[in-house]
Amino acid sequence: MAKERIGIMGGTFNPIHLGHIAMAQAAIKAGSLDRVLFLPDGQPPHKSGIAPAEHRWRMVCAAIAPYKRMEPSRMELDRTGTTYTFDTLTALRELYPKASLFYIIGADTLMQLHTWHRWQEVLTLCTFLVCPRDDLTPGEEFRQERRRLQEMGARFVMVDMKPVDVSSTAIREALPSDEPIGHFDPAVQEYIGLTGLYGLSPRVPEADDWMPRLFADLTGRRFAHTLGVAWSARHLALVHGEDAYKAEAAALLHDCAKCLPLKDMQRIAADAKITQDRSVLESGALLHAPVGAWMAEHVYGVTDPEILSAIAAHTTGKPGMSGLDMVVNIADTIEPGRESYPLLSRIREASERSLREAMLLCLSGTVEHVEKSGRFLNTGTLQTLTWLCGHIAETGGGSETAVTNIHHAAKGG
Repeated sequence: MAKERIGIMGGTFNPIHLGHIAMAQAAIKAGSLDRVLFLPDGQPPHKSGIAPAEHRWRMVCAAIAPYKRMEPSRMELDRTGTTYTFDTLTALRELYPKASLFYIIGADTLMQLHTWHRWQEVLTLCTFLVCPRDDLTPGEEFRQERRRLQEMGARFVMVDMKPVDVSSTAIREALPSDEPIGHFDPAVQEYIGLTGLYGLSPRVPEADDWMPRLFADLTGRRFAHTLGVAWSARHLALVHGEDAYKAEAAALLHDCAKCLPLKDMQRIAADAKITQDRSVLESGALLHAPVGAWMAEHVYGVTDPEILSAIAAHTTGKPGMSGLDMVVNIADTIEPGRESYPLLSRIREASERSLREAMLLCLSGTVEHVEKSGRFLNTGTLQTLTWLCGHIAETGGGSETAVTNIHHAAKGG
């Protein structure tokens, strides 16, 4: 049986960016890797002024969650004392005795290997996958150092990739502008803005207290999705004159109950007398919204009725839903990490013009999905459709054809 081939991506990730992801993707191809472990440093020996370890850990988990064959590891974070690569590789060799280890580095790091702690032993513990750097053109000095290290037992594979022109330093410098940053995951940028890392003022002061529980209660993919929804909700709130703080807070907690077992949701719903709608009680996809609103109030301490309403209404909507309700509902549909489907680009375009138009398209997608699956449309969604179609007809705006078609589908025509 072939040995497992494990890549190792170490660093402070202060913060992680898409350049790191690109290196890992290229390394997977070059080294035929089965997976890449991302290991944020705990106490790196040569750096200071980095964000707290737990924040960097959550950002790494969110950033790599959408990618296959990428996994976070706390091995270096949980080790006491100064973090050395020799210790990490030794521990990994013990943990995975039948695996081949591949350490992913930049070309600039190859020139510094001789400065590492117990570097001569490090050379024997892994193969190095060396990625090019925009600011370093390997010349004769580089080639000589590579040959010298190879003569001492080092193994190198040069990774063929186009370098990504981005650095964590440049990202930190760009953060105060509050604009989207190239080669940077919106979910990670949202995390920084919410919690106020790197000298920013936290946009949701409670977020720092909420994050540990929220992160623990959600899967990595769900946590990344949540941050993406908060990113989109804030944008839509600013575009349409809604309260950006309330939009972000509601979006951050909108899925706080999503990963609970259905039986636990049902128990909460029964004890709190949340709903008696059997179609809702039997579906975690629907029940997590009202249960999430209950948790936001009783676990996270939210008292604002508008925030609680937006959380409760983010799946089916509700008649008379407010602009804030629509913002969170739409943001859940269009967040940057959402996998593409036929209506997605249209909803994103419409969301810049009109919340009602975008909401109508969201509900249209729900109707289409339910029809294809052969199920019945939930009563709450039907009531929202009926109200929204009537509201648009009364006040004007939107596509008359779309209103007619969707209303027809909602009635089972």
